[in-house]
Amino acid sequence: MRLEDRVALITGAGRGIGKAIATRLAEEGAKVVINDIDVAFCENLARKFKQMGYRSLVSGADVSDWQQAGEMVESAIDTFDSIDILINNAGIRKDVPLHKMTESEWDAALSVQLKSCFACCKAAQAHMVEKNYGKIINLSSPIPVSLGEQGQTGFAAAAAAIEGFTKSLARELGRHNINVNCIAPDYIDTEMSRNAAQSEGMYLNDLKKFAVAGIPLGRLGKPEDVANAALFLASDESSFITGQTIVVKGGP
Repeated sequence: MRLEDRVALITGAGRGIGKAIATRLAEEGAKVVINDIDVAFCENLARKFKQMGYRSLVSGADVSDWQQAGEMVESAIDTFDSIDILINNAGIRKDVPLHKMTESEWDAALSVQLKSCFACCKAAQAHMVEKNYGKIINLSSPIPVSLGEQGQTGFAAAAAAIEGFTKSLARELGRHNINVNCIAPDYIDTEMSRNAAQSEGMYLNDLKKFAVAGIPLGRLGKPEDVANAALFLASDESSFITGQTIVVKGGP
């Protein structure tokens, strides 16, 4: 197994892409910290993991809160004696045109994605530096995302900032044998993408037709497609890759 004895913390892991990543890493031997503010989804996944013989820890921390993010990392280390892999997947998407956007909506777009990414990296990197080993993977999105033409300023600003943060952090932590990379998924069949499509007047069948017309591979992506990319970046197979963004969208 590629991640045997590794400890992985995945934020936003209760559903969708985060759940698929947590499952894929557990299949490869990782002990997994399952984080989501909707903790009931984490508990359901943890029960499934236990039945399958996988070790996990549930966290309902609000990772946009620096203190809660730090406490979550400390809890992971107390439970599993390490944190080797951090995957920052938590995020929200609520498209709002700039002229209608409130300050709280702007703050939420940046806080849930960008601030949580910073808070978790800051907390985890200290332990990784001490061990001289670590894998950090930040989830972003293509800019702008393919679904929707308007109302993406907050979401796109957070995505662009995460990619810049990834490149800079990769330079900063490289001397400590810590790889920092980014995955930017698009056209993935998740609850978030279906909700975004519905806001544009499309339903699942419409979305699939749109995907077939616009994607060279002719299908929507699955959360497992993103999880496989995350597994590669979390493994030592990617040991000479850092500061990069891998776009997972079925085409260029």
